[in-house]
Amino acid sequence: MKRVAAIDCGTNSIRLLVADADPTTGELKDLDRRMQIVRLGQGVDRTGRLAPEALERTFAACREYAAVIKGLGAERVRFVATSASRDAENREDFVRGVVDILGVEPEVITGDQEAEFSYTGATKELAGRTDLAQPFLVVDIGGGSTEFVLGDGSVRAARSVDVGCVRMTERHLVHEGAISDPPTAGQISAIKADVAAALDRAEETVPLREAATLVGLAGSVTTVAAIALGLESYDSEAIHHSRLSLAQVREITGRLLSSTHAERAAIPVMHPGRVDVIAAGALVLLSIMERTGAGEVVVSEHDILDGIAWKVAEELE
Repeated sequence: MKRVAAIDCGTNSIRLLVADADPTTGELKDLDRRMQIVRLGQGVDRTGRLAPEALERTFAACREYAAVIKGLGAERVRFVATSASRDAENREDFVRGVVDILGVEPEVITGDQEAEFSYTGATKELAGRTDLAQPFLVVDIGGGSTEFVLGDGSVRAARSVDVGCVRMTERHLVHEGAISDPPTAGQISAIKADVAAALDRAEETVPLREAATLVGLAGSVTTVAAIALGLESYDSEAIHHSRLSLAQVREITGRLLSSTHAERAAIPVMHPGRVDVIAAGALVLLSIMERTGAGEVVVSEHDILDGIAWKVAEELE
């Protein structure tokens, strides 16, 4: 077993996984898995730069994670940074801060690399399931981008497009400096049009409709699943590998799009950092299901973070 640490820093959240991994048996045992909403991508779509307060929130989380990693004695750490830090003009400020705190340089990976990590993390334990047909289409709905990966044992095609819950919220739901509450019909139509155009681009590379099983990843998907399951508190075990029908996703998306901030915040499983962006994230998921013709989505709590951990463990072999 190799003790490894993986950090995934996205547009909306930063997550840590410390695990014991055995590449020969396919076993990945969590020692610590945690997440903080830091909104690193705050304003990046508009300004092209990482905001100072967003950087400080992220560095505070990194300091906490450094203590956890040291305490558990991970052999190696890999830090992967995704959409927001790819897009920002001042990404070197981010890189320097991470190196100072964690002693490792963040890898600002491409969208295609991000997609491959997501596919590995999501499907490694699904491959032997007889009730799930392949090929799998793994969809990772992040804050700034969404990754699509089609594969059947290995990746056949992958594409990242710039639609995510934070980017869609900031681009279409902010009016005069405030988020519309609830959004107007025109704003919802604008998100739908943006997502439809992104799906057109994704289909240039990935044959989305060839998928036999749709696998959904990340906070927007898991939050919709938690709502569908009627959970009183967030339960990763209950959410992992649950299945959501198209009808359920459509109903919950409609409910979120017509609710106020206070109503969304009152949902028991709603993380405070997702209150303002969950409606856009749910709409992205619904649009994908309608485009692909998927009758259901299999929800996975294992995603890019697990894929990063597997890669680190393999490199230690």
